[in-house]
Amino acid sequence: MMKKIIEYTRFPRTKQSIAEDLRALGLKKGMTLLVHSSLSSLGWVNGGEIAVIQALIEVVTEEGTIVMPSQSVELSDPAEWQYPPVPQEWWETIRDTMPAYHPDYTPVTTGLGKIVEVFRNYPGVIRSSHPNYSFVAWGKEKNHLLDDHSLDFGLGEQSPLAKLYHQQSFVLLLGAQFGSNTCFHLAEYRIPYRKIVSKAAPVLMEGKRVWKEFKDLEFREELFDQLGEDFEREHALLSGNVGSADCRLFSLKEAVDYAEAWLTNYDHNK
Repeated sequence: MMKKIIEYTRFPRTKQSIAEDLRALGLKKGMTLLVHSSLSSLGWVNGGEIAVIQALIEVVTEEGTIVMPSQSVELSDPAEWQYPPVPQEWWETIRDTMPAYHPDYTPVTTGLGKIVEVFRNYPGVIRSSHPNYSFVAWGKEKNHLLDDHSLDFGLGEQSPLAKLYHQQSFVLLLGAQFGSNTCFHLAEYRIPYRKIVSKAAPVLMEGKRVWKEFKDLEFREELFDQLGEDFEREHALLSGNVGSADCRLFSLKEAVDYAEAWLTNYDHNK
């Protein structure tokens, strides 16, 4: 994989070149950003994940805030597991012994990318309390955005996403695609069609491990790529290259409002 990345990179990407590209895309001092990232799409980066994180911090500065999803969906009921499933006779043992979620050391779900896993441990970064749908944040508004993250409906109205919606926030797709755009989930809580499901995960309560049940929605991420394409066609998104990556910068509120209307119309026309 690395050999292929080197072959397709015309010159080394650096913290300085990434910062310049981010500014050219439209990032500014003091912005509040929800970042989705793909390190490999940037080309070969000298310093890898650290260089990208430092470039983001340099551009946004301590006057702004950087937020990333840090989901840990493996902490879930084994009865739901499909990729791969485990034998039913294992379920009780797994529920009884799965280590509880801890914001300091529970790893980020594989597939969210290397940048967020390093960012999770970066100085000054904090993490919210949800065992499946946590967020990590650095900067001025980090405590406000991540405090009081509800266990039930973890990407809904009592989540960091809703707080981001109610202030001027932007989404940065740093080589990532619309299929991973977490803020579209907030719109799923605001439409007539909502299938509520029961979930469970191990959490710490008063220092003790508890297998805790909670409510959430059955999400429909499979719609997000088409939703994002339509959103981009109808709205003026900022776009450009950061390193080798095609990137987009847009208003989180505009994206959620559009998704709410799009999903409502989609369900009405089914």
